Amino acid sequence: MNPMKDIPVKKLMAKMGVPIILSMMMQALYNIVDTIFVGNMGSNGELANNALALVFPIQVLIIALGIGTGVGMNVMVSRCLGEGNREKASLAAGVGKALAGVIFIIFFLFGIIGVRAYISSQAKDPISAEMGIQYLRIVCMLSAGNIYFTVYEKLLQAHGRSKYSTIAQIAGALTNIVLDPILIYGLLGLPRLEVVGAAVATVIGQFVSMFLGLYFHHKYDKEVSNHRKYIKLDWNTIKAIYAVGFPAIIAQGLLSVMTYLLNIILGMMGQNMQTAYGIYYKIQQFIIFAAFGMRDAITPIISFAYGMQDQKRIRDGIKYGILYTLTIMLIGTILLETLAAPFAGVFGLSGETAQICETIMRIVALSFVFAGLNIAFQGIFQALDGGLQSLLISILRQFILVIPVAYLFTKLAMNQTLPAYFIWVTFLFAEMITALLGWFMLKMHQRKVILTSKN
Repeated sequence: MNPMKDIPVKKLMAKMGVPIILSMMMQALYNIVDTIFVGNMGSNGELANNALALVFPIQVLIIALGIGTGVGMNVMVSRCLGEGNREKASLAAGVGKALAGVIFIIFFLFGIIGVRAYISSQAKDPISAEMGIQYLRIVCMLSAGNIYFTVYEKLLQAHGRSKYSTIAQIAGALTNIVLDPILIYGLLGLPRLEVVGAAVATVIGQFVSMFLGLYFHHKYDKEVSNHRKYIKLDWNTIKAIYAVGFPAIIAQGLLSVMTYLLNIILGMMGQNMQTAYGIYYKIQQFIIFAAFGMRDAITPIISFAYGMQDQKRIRDGIKYGILYTLTIMLIGTILLETLAAPFAGVFGLSGETAQICETIMRIVALSFVFAGLNIAFQGIFQALDGGLQSLLISILRQFILVIPVAYLFTKLAMNQTLPAYFIWVTFLFAEMITALLGWFMLKMHQRKVILTSKN
């Protein structure tokens, strides 16, 4: 039995979605755990949190290129297997592995020559800047574990075996959680490494996930060949992968650009604004990544059905994908609205910084349902050759409707024309407008693609 073809979509999406969601939440946990431990390490805890906020956009960019490549490969492998073309599916998997090597080389070189200039463009405090440089250099130069795990994770998901990618992700996250206090605080006779220890713990956890993902892929994904002849940079396959994956890269990459620019904009109001936003974003990331996990179940399920030209399974994929994603985001809204103060406290924040962080959570959480719709729309469009629509959603919600508005509200707040909390209303505005446009585009795309599919 092939689960992608035979299990009812409602059940399949839950079966695939839950492990992927857990996997994505474990990925978000890396940054959260590092931030909690460094925030409570002593007198420089808040400076260390600021350093990790400055580093975060590059970490997101690494994930963006890995996930975008993985999503494109995932869709191509799923569709080729749905068509019964194992040779083409094997080539897509091999090219995905080769592309992961290219991405690693790019970030390795950035770790050597680009980190200091990047951190200096945002940092106000020299101690915080040096911490950020130390952390980011390690994360970039040892990013192979992070990047290659994403490839194996998406291959397992393309075959409907997301539980194995979840096991690998959880193993890596647990490794990071155990090593963080040991390396940061210098326990068990080891030297106290502080921020450097957090970076080392992170990359060790990522390599644990990578090696387990590699093992599970070779053991269970028998539908594709792992022969080295497929591991190459085939131009036609690269174009096909990024035709789907590029919008996913933009979706995640714009998050990196948006966070970087917001760090600069918020720095105009003070370092505590940067720190509070950085902490909030890592808490939000835990919820948003759960929605991304649901999206990553939506995409291969609908893509496989699209390859089969099964109209009913396509429609069910859209229906339950949206429903499940909205449920996740509603739960996230309730959590942040009710637990904003404890969340701020666990990161070692106090005084004005803690109050700002609580305000951000309570205001931006109101946008989560609309954000969930937009994330689900992206997964649907990626599966149905709607790369342009997926890209437009990303650009609107993470750049065009955010950066100019946030800059305007910041300037007005600095002039005391608006209260400072209006800055955070930017996100609610951006998600609502994008969701309305996304719904309209989906209806138009259904007429073009879905109604032409045969039963």
